[in-house]
Amino acid sequence: MAPTLPALLCLGEMGGAGGALVWRDLQPACSIRGTQGPGDSRGGEALLRAEGTPLTGRSLPGLSVGLRTQVQAGTLPKPTIWAEPGSVVSWGSPVTIWCQGPPGAQEFHLDKEGNPVFWDREKPPGPGDKARFSIHYMRDDHAGSYQCYYGTRTGWSERSDPLQLVVTGPYGKPSLSALPSPVVMSGGNVTLQCGSRRGFNSFLLTKEGENESSRALDGQRMLDGHTQALFPVGPVTPGHRWTFRCYGFYRHNPRVWSAPSDPLELLVSGLSGKPSLLTPQGPVVTSGQNLTLQCRSDVGYTRFALSKVGGQDLTQRPAQRPQGGLSQADFPLGPVGTFHRGQYRCYGGHGLSSEWSAPSETLELLVAGRLRDSPSLSVRPGPTVAPGENVTLLCQSGEKTDTFLLSKEGAAHRPLRLRSQDQDGRYQAEFSLSPVTSAHGGTYRCYGSLSTDPYLLSQPSEPLALVVAGLTWYLSVLIGVSVTFVLLLLVLLFLFLHHRGQDRCRKSHAAVSDAHSEVGLQLDHRAATSEAPQDVTYAQLNHSTIKRGMATPPAPPSGEPPAEPNHQEPRGPFWVNWFYTQKQHPGPPVAQWLRVCQPMLGTWV
Repeated sequence: MAPTLPALLCLGEMGGAGGALVWRDLQPACSIRGTQGPGDSRGGEALLRAEGTPLTGRSLPGLSVGLRTQVQAGTLPKPTIWAEPGSVVSWGSPVTIWCQGPPGAQEFHLDKEGNPVFWDREKPPGPGDKARFSIHYMRDDHAGSYQCYYGTRTGWSERSDPLQLVVTGPYGKPSLSALPSPVVMSGGNVTLQCGSRRGFNSFLLTKEGENESSRALDGQRMLDGHTQALFPVGPVTPGHRWTFRCYGFYRHNPRVWSAPSDPLELLVSGLSGKPSLLTPQGPVVTSGQNLTLQCRSDVGYTRFALSKVGGQDLTQRPAQRPQGGLSQADFPLGPVGTFHRGQYRCYGGHGLSSEWSAPSETLELLVAGRLRDSPSLSVRPGPTVAPGENVTLLCQSGEKTDTFLLSKEGAAHRPLRLRSQDQDGRYQAEFSLSPVTSAHGGTYRCYGSLSTDPYLLSQPSEPLALVVAGLTWYLSVLIGVSVTFVLLLLVLLFLFLHHRGQDRCRKSHAAVSDAHSEVGLQLDHRAATSEAPQDVTYAQLNHSTIKRGMATPPAPPSGEPPAEPNHQEPRGPFWVNWFYTQKQHPGPPVAQWLRVCQPMLGTWV
């Protein structure tokens, strides 16, 4: 049987001359099928047959046996066709195809490319202009190109535009990665690689979200047997999100795709302040150890993202504020495995913006214990050294080792690395710490690694404790010298002020003496005779009066002679005794002298 036209035409009566067909009514008892549809303006060769038996000249007057006639296309406008929830349907899911025409459509037909008859037909469930075609369980044979058309009392419409219905999931998902990294500077370009080991000869890349788009490329077979396609993307800007998936398929069946790859989101890196990335466990971890990475910043970001260099995962976490002005996010990675080794960076972001900060400094994670060898660690001249000495830590191994690493317990910075040297069949590296300070004290271990995988380390060496001796004495001397220097400065300052005070007092004393000479001031004195040619004059002080606060003694009763003063030996140098005498009976010049010198004499006054 020749290919037929998927259209249902039910004849009520024949009329007209020359075998022309006039459609009077729509009845399902008869049909017309041919190689062309009613929407084809060229018409088509149609085989008229009654339901169950072919139409012949006896059943249709004016038609000979096996007569084929041309059916002209209708002039009704074509309907609209669409699928819900979409035209790309995962395997096993339901989908609905809708066909909508103008008011008055009485029946809708649905054709599938490659089927000799119409695929399905539906009448509107009520007064309306659209029909629904349901697929309850999407399979491979449902994938294809669909068109629909409708019929009215006056004829059949043109066919709708094709609807490409795609099924996904019969094959395993491919992998999607970004080269060199899913983190792209604003305005930069990146290459997305979609690959699979199933041997797909075509790949499709789709962009999700705003500005959806898709591209297909032929696959390239690699030496290891897998196929891949490289999709250039860019320039990447922070105006919207860049989220992609890819599929694999075979050219002979282009509407049956693999399961979608995991989504890949490109992170657009900007120029805002970079955060810091660290791990409380230190850069060297062991298998099975719980690992957490911390990304923190004082900028005040609301979210953080963690990426592994060479990896495709971008883990995002909301920011927390453990301290004022500091934002932080923890990224728990679980028990450590070999897949955790490598380099990591983190980024900070604000709100829902697609632009992120500049990357943090790279954090290296080294997984120890993956190589069977355990190197030895020794120290020269010894584990106890004095500050300022030169110290050498020697790491050795009898197994093949390309690089040695020296790690200090509790240090946050990355371990020291040195290429190994072959010495008489043993591999070694010398780490120099010169000159040592208190900061070098601590516990050290060394590891070995191979150049083929520098992030997998050997078993650690036995711990070596380096003690910086004399640390207390050194600090004591430093503190003593500092205190002595401060005291010396204070003494010099005191002497300077005292010297200035003496100069001022001498000048004031000279002025007072001159004043006393002018007014005939007489001092009680006594002379002491000596062999020296000079005389010494002492001022007589009443010490009891001074002890009583220098109060004036009461006057003697009337008629009695005044009491003799209680003379005592001077208890201080001349100028002190004289000072107290003048303080008790000050004259005008002495008062001026007191105002100048009294603040400098302290408690003596």
